[in-house]
Amino acid sequence: MSTPEKKLHLNAFIMDVGHHEAAWRLPESDPYAIWDVAYYKKVAQIAERGKLDSIFFADGPVQSNDPSRRPPGKLEPTVLLTAIAGATEHIGLIATASTSYNEPFNLARRFASVDIASAGRVGWNIVTTAGADAARNFGLDDVPAHKERYDRADEFIDVVTKLWDSWADDATVADKEAGVHTLKERVRAINHRGRFFRVDGPLNSPRPPQGWPVLVQAGSSEDGKELAAAWAEAVFTAQQTLEDSQAFYADLKARTVGHGRDPESIKILPGIVPVIGDTEAEARELEEELERLINPEHQKRNLASRFNLDPDTLDLDKPLPLDLLPEEDQIEGAKSRYTLIVDLARRENLTLRELIARLGGGRGHRTFTGTPVQVADTIQHYFENGAADGFNIMPAVLPSGLEKFVDTVVPILQDRGLFRAEYEGETLRDRYGLARPANRVHTEQQATA
Repeated sequence: MSTPEKKLHLNAFIMDVGHHEAAWRLPESDPYAIWDVAYYKKVAQIAERGKLDSIFFADGPVQSNDPSRRPPGKLEPTVLLTAIAGATEHIGLIATASTSYNEPFNLARRFASVDIASAGRVGWNIVTTAGADAARNFGLDDVPAHKERYDRADEFIDVVTKLWDSWADDATVADKEAGVHTLKERVRAINHRGRFFRVDGPLNSPRPPQGWPVLVQAGSSEDGKELAAAWAEAVFTAQQTLEDSQAFYADLKARTVGHGRDPESIKILPGIVPVIGDTEAEARELEEELERLINPEHQKRNLASRFNLDPDTLDLDKPLPLDLLPEEDQIEGAKSRYTLIVDLARRENLTLRELIARLGGGRGHRTFTGTPVQVADTIQHYFENGAADGFNIMPAVLPSGLEKFVDTVVPILQDRGLFRAEYEGETLRDRYGLARPANRVHTEQQATA
């Protein structure tokens, strides 16, 4: 039997009305759409029309940006995904939830419920949440240390997955004649006792259709890569160059093997912000229009906060003062993104104004401006040269940018045999080619492909 040819995986990262800082200011954009569930259903249906593997919503328990700068806040994503599940049939649904500001039982129950509601289409993007502003919403004076957050995350995932496994798949029999609804011996306590958590269990809902919702991770620090290698089945990452993407890809696949896992059991999807035009000139025109709408003073304050600097020390028309910047090991927040931005500024000797323009589209993810063929060529080149298993598509403007990608780039990838023409299987695990996990509590149940 021949081995099926490897296919790309494509996820659409949905952020308000587009990833570009100024997308909401375009005449076409509805800045109120971020509170409209019908808008998100429409965007999900566009992604499903393109046969994309999944859509993804980032989240955090904090007002994460200056509300005068871009649309603020978000709807709670697992609630939103439940609504979207009813308006779609195939597309995978991935939501972020923090291991620092949740408890394992509540989160395990929430994702199990959404996986049941969607018939097995859910993924959990695991984050530890950087930033003291989030910590202060939960009675803490400052963000916990980086390593402690990741140690907690590792135990958190262990508890959540055991809770999902606390019910055997065959636990419910609904035997009316015998008067037995669920076999008591097939629902077991997990009795977890660890450094961070004490959880008896079992969960009060059945094992999810996928066994476990797909585990996704997005941290690229050393601790983040180790967490991903131990647990993640898909990784969203940010690199600016092919060489950096290849190095990250090789490193994470090797770490996954080091954890006793098949490297094909983890799918690596770098982020790309495609700005697409029918011609290069048309694409450049859209890019330049978006750049004109950026408020550089807002972004200067944002970068100053990231770099722990006084905004008055930064000049928009001069390079970053690299001698004033802290080292990565002094950063307790998003370490990998900090390093990516500093490396970009240093490598290309950008002024602060130029750096702001480069970050306006994707906050450190690679922005690519060009025609549909050029975007498809770039995706193919990365995919075929050890840099990616697919891509996290981050449209600069929504919904038009996603429509342009689906209607012009996806058909090219399909014609080249790189991407599916129809959905296969029923679950998100089927989309990503992932096995259904073995039940670790009821150990007689084995993984199935």
